[in-house]
Amino acid sequence: MILAKPKLVLGVLFLALLAGCGSPGEPLPPSLELAEPVTDLHASRKGDQVTLTWTAPTRTTDGRNIRLRGYTEICRSVDAANPCTTILSRTPAPKHPSSTQRTYAERLAGTAQGPAASFFYAVRVVNSYGRAAGPSNIVPVPGAPTLSAPENFQAVLSAEGVKLSWDAVPLPRDVNGLHFLYRIYRQEVGSKAPEVAMELPVTDEPHPNVVDHGFVWDHTYNYYATVVTVISAANGAQQQIEGDNTPPVTVIAHDVFPPATPAGLQAVFSGPGQKLFIDLVWNADTDADLGGYNVYRHEAGAPPQKINSEAVKSPAFRDTNVVPGHEYFYSVSAVDVRGNESSRSEEANETVPAE
Repeated sequence: MILAKPKLVLGVLFLALLAGCGSPGEPLPPSLELAEPVTDLHASRKGDQVTLTWTAPTRTTDGRNIRLRGYTEICRSVDAANPCTTILSRTPAPKHPSSTQRTYAERLAGTAQGPAASFFYAVRVVNSYGRAAGPSNIVPVPGAPTLSAPENFQAVLSAEGVKLSWDAVPLPRDVNGLHFLYRIYRQEVGSKAPEVAMELPVTDEPHPNVVDHGFVWDHTYNYYATVVTVISAANGAQQQIEGDNTPPVTVIAHDVFPPATPAGLQAVFSGPGQKLFIDLVWNADTDADLGGYNVYRHEAGAPPQKINSEAVKSPAFRDTNVVPGHEYFYSVSAVDVRGNESSRSEEANETVPAE
């Protein structure tokens, strides 16, 4: 019996294994490494500053992960059909990005602007070979001018509300299709977003002033103002651009303001033949935060004493603790829901006849 050589046996086994595995698949074509175009470019404008935000792509146009990162071009144009006539920036892609969110800001100061002007922005992701799949979605930004923030903006707490005042902003000439608004913001300290307290048109009034009633007592607020450019199109559509903000002014809305002093107090004795009492009536207080009234009484030469145990809710009171042959002097005060008390009214007097 002749034994086969070991090397020959191993070779036969290897060929058999290859035959069992079948043929290898078609090789994949080389990737062009073109990043997918950005599709979520967003632009906002505040004063002369335009801010762009977008999501940087992570995949190529053929569905693979981007391996060779290049740079991102920021484009601006006055022609929507050709958004990359001006390259504002070429930013290298970060080697180890912690986020796909990107931001770019530029100021339009010195750039030609007009009531009907528009700027068009796009971004283009270029690979390391200098090639790109195309620009992003194109976003327009109105190029109308904005006005400077009002000067000497003040917010002062009063019994009527927060009194807001500022120096007027001069109106520009030759602004066909534009008009301007003052917009006042109120933001409670600790809240995430401000709210519009009020708006009013920009006029020739040199010292505009308004009173804000929309706050809540005993809360703290920051107030600031801006001037809004309103662009009116021929079809009736409108666009708005906010100018820069004034520095914020903080108001601590702690209520230390009493209601108005009651007026018109009258005192009338009940008359003979009835249980003795003196009726008091006065004009109702119209303060929105009125809590009620206090009634004070004294006799000649004595100090006034409060005679109601709880706040009187209506502008009337009956005093049944009277004695024949005595003259009584009355006054009333108003009290708000936070306990602030007004001064006392003018006195009214009445005499209980002797029996």
